[in-house]
Order: sequence, then structure tokens, then C-alpha cells
Amino acid sequence: MMAGARVLSRAGAAARSVAPGLCRGWCSSPGKEPAQQPQVTPMLRHLTYKIKATGPISVAEYMREVLTNPAQLLGIWFVSEWMATGKSPAFQLVELGPGRGTLAEDILRVFSQLGSVLRSCDISVHLVEVSEKLSETQAATLTKEKAPLERHTGAPMYMKGVTKSGLPIYWYRDLRDVPKGYSFYLAHEFFDALPIHKFQKTPQGWREVLIDIDPQASDRLRFVLAPGATAAEAFIQPDEARDHVELSPDAGVVIQELAQRISLKGGAALIADYGHDGTKTDTFRGFCSHRLHDVLTAPGTADLTADVDFSYLRRMAQGRVAALGPLQQQTFLKNMGIDVRLKVLLDKSDEPSLKQQLLQGYDMLMNPKKMGERFNFFALLPHQRLLGTNCQMNTRQSEPSASSVAGFGELTWR
Repeated sequence: MMAGARVLSRAGAAARSVAPGLCRGWCSSPGKEPAQQPQVTPMLRHLTYKIKATGPISVAEYMREVLTNPAQLLGIWFVSEWMATGKSPAFQLVELGPGRGTLAEDILRVFSQLGSVLRSCDISVHLVEVSEKLSETQAATLTKEKAPLERHTGAPMYMKGVTKSGLPIYWYRDLRDVPKGYSFYLAHEFFDALPIHKFQKTPQGWREVLIDIDPQASDRLRFVLAPGATAAEAFIQPDEARDHVELSPDAGVVIQELAQRISLKGGAALIADYGHDGTKTDTFRGFCSHRLHDVLTAPGTADLTADVDFSYLRRMAQGRVAALGPLQQQTFLKNMGIDVRLKVLLDKSDEPSLKQQLLQGYDMLMNPKKMGERFNFFALLPHQRLLGTNCQMNTRQSEPSASSVAGFGELTWR
């Protein structure tokens, strides 16, 4: 699971002027005076809901949530981009593969906390989900209990409702069915679960890696090389230097659709996933009960995944939009202000053991040998965004630069 930063602005005074209530939640702890009531922060409400739903959490999990709640990070990222591109009167929040809906719920909670900023913006939520079972779980997480869901069997938009914060929410099986409008797209650990093709370079050229029955044991599977060329080899670059590559045509289709939409209608896409920039080879692996599992043993009992090749995603965008990243988690979180957040927490803590725990949690997130280099962030934006053209108001920003994009440069509030 991705981890993100909670305090996301290096311009503290500016942030307080934008959302004073939210900044208090970031930067302070309940007072120690006996007469003062503990502050019910958004994070406290989030943790209370989480504990009620899943039971008590470990100290390590509590630290990760308080120090680096990912929803705060992602919610602020989208609001920052919305502000930087002219504060459009409306936008769609589109999530691909939203799981149980908890990430979308937390992002919407951030939007509510920034109500003074988003007050005049008409926001709608659009979830791309093929599983009916998961869509029901998402609806239970995100919608009002007393507001009935509308179901449309066989229609592209197969369900709709109203979120707990009063926003319209819709479900689709395919990204292509989502209305084309000014949108912010989120793909969190989405691309690493898409099917891949594997290829091995041989003296005879590229050969696709296939799965066959093991001739020594009819109930076992094994990897083999295709005897000749296969159609999927068309996705391999002529100048590919690696001797083993993994490519996902499905991922390419999604990226092309995102690029077309963003280039025509504006907005941005944020992709957060395990991956590399065209440097790794064999990353196909299985996990069962959070442990590595042979991908060909007991099919159906393990989650299968492969690291995202961000160089392939960039190529599939075909230059229609600007691509930022991939940026390693340690750099992205530093740009989002995790160092400032850590300093605030350390200054507020009087207990040496808590300080040690905070430093250990920070090390887990930022250490290159741990999570610091494993998780990556990648963004698609209109070319005007990096050229400094405000695509909503058609005006020139004072300092056009890619570094003005939150996370990919230091986050600031304007």
C-alpha cells in the first residue's frame, strides 16, 4: 500500500489562510490542560471509522496513518492542480479500480475539509469498476444510507447514488463510458494488476514467454518460449536493450484514453504504483497472505502482479500530454512536505520512545532500501500546464515550470 504525507505545504501561513481548520488538524495535537476537550480532527474520525470497521490497529499502523495518510496527500494533490489551472467551475473525480472505496472516501473527506476553497465548484465522482460485488462494497462505503441507489442493468453507467457529502456518484465498467469532461483521474495500484506479456531475447530474436503443462507432471505448469513470433511482439521497441521485457497492451489502451481526454478537456491523471522507468526485466510475481508465492502454483489462490514499466506508459501517451515521473516515493513525499510534518511531530512529542517510533516510521517510508524507491508517482497533464499557460483562463503564469506541479516540485499554495 502506498504511503503519503499528511502535512503538504511548505508555505504554512498561506495554507492556514486557505483552510485554517484543516491546517490545525495537520499541525497540532490536543492541548494538555485538563479542562480542554480533545480536538476531533479529520484524522481522528478516520481512525475511529477504521477501528470500528476492522478492529484495533497496531502502533506501527497508527504511525503510518498519522504521519503519512495517503488520502490527505492525494486529495491535496488534486485540489492543488485544480487551483493551479484556473479553478474550473466543475470537475469530475474519476478513480480506476477503486477497491473497497476507502481511498475515494478519504479524498472526498479532504474535499469537504477544503469546502471554503471548493465551495463554488461542482464536483461529481465517477468510479470505473467491473466487479458488481466490489461496486456494492464501494457504495456501502461512499453513499448515504437513506439515499437509494439507482441501478441500470445493461447500461454503460450501471449504478448511481449520492455520496455522504452530497456529491453525485456514478459507476461504469469501462473508462470509455465515463463522460468526457474536465477531470482528475486517479489510478492507485491499478496498473500493476493488469495482464502482461513477457518476452525473452534469443539468438533467433524475441520470443514470447508462454505457460504450458509440465510434461513431467500433468498437474503442474511451466514457462516455455514460443517457437516463433507472436502478435504481441509488435509492442517491443526496435531499440530495446534489455533481454527480458514485460508489456501490458491493456495498460497502453488505458493510457491512450487518458491522454486523449486530458489533451481535449483538461485536468490531470495521477498514477501511483510499484514500477520502474524501463530498467527492470522479470518482475512477475505472486502474493498469498502477504508472502511471495510461486505464480504457477495453485492458480487462483494468490494475487498476481508485475511492476509497471512507466517508460512504456509514457510512450503510449504518444506525446498528446506531458508526462511527469516516475518519481520515487522518497522524493515525492519530500516535495509534499513530509520533512516538515516529521519536525512538527518531533517538536510536539515529549516521549523519547515516541520520537524513536516516528523516526523509524520515517525511515521505512523514505529509506531507498525500504519503501523509498519501491513506490513511484507518475502524472499526465496538458502540455499547457508545463508551458505555463493557464488553460482555464488562457493567461500566462508568472513562473512557468514543471516544478510548480505538487509532488514533482515543492508544494505551494497560491
